[in-house]
Amino acid sequence: MTNQDISGRVAVVVGAGSGLGQATALRLAALGMKVVAVDRNEQGLAALPPEIARENVDATDPSTTAPLFERIARDVGTPEVLVNTVGAFDLGDAMTTTPDHLRLMLDVNLGAALWLSQAVAPYMQQKGSGAIVHITSRPGLEPAAGMAAYAVSKAALVHLTRVLDLELRPLGIRVNAVAPQLILTPKNQAMLPADVLAHAVTPEAIADVVAFLVSDAAAPVSGAILPAYGA
Repeated sequence: MTNQDISGRVAVVVGAGSGLGQATALRLAALGMKVVAVDRNEQGLAALPPEIARENVDATDPSTTAPLFERIARDVGTPEVLVNTVGAFDLGDAMTTTPDHLRLMLDVNLGAALWLSQAVAPYMQQKGSGAIVHITSRPGLEPAAGMAAYAVSKAALVHLTRVLDLELRPLGIRVNAVAPQLILTPKNQAMLPADVLAHAVTPEAIADVVAFLVSDAAAPVSGAILPAYGA
């Protein structure tokens, strides 16, 4: 992949206040994209370099997404790339999952992806091209005990990605997803033992995968779920 693949294009990275979202925003900006970082964490956004535009928005609220992209199109340019890294994780088996727990996982891990895709697609359709990347996870592809609501919500995101691919590919919009297993974030480093973290993948490594998927080098790739499980 070369910088010329995506240089100058407008990319919206949601969940850019920390972790994978922040790494992705920095990577795309380094490749010459005009990046808009979106997060409800204002403090996290403030840590980004000044050349990255910021929007303090909660993307899990469906009322926020259409106005968000209206502002971006007006102030920055027509968005051609959307990377959605929004996600929530919690443990809990199927027998003890509560309605509130299930609703939270679906609202964050599935709902945000749908609302964001709905809001950005008309702008990409006007351009005749676009690339959307969502972040799912290994439990969304392979059932895992002890995290029922999370795994089901991520599995739903996998299916949504494939549905969006079928509906948006005829409009010139590619939709793909990346499925990490464990990301080496400060939060995970504080929670997990060293032997588990030995298999984690850095946010920067996954950001490189995302950068490939939104580049011209990945033009034939749509409807794919790329595993990023690490060693």
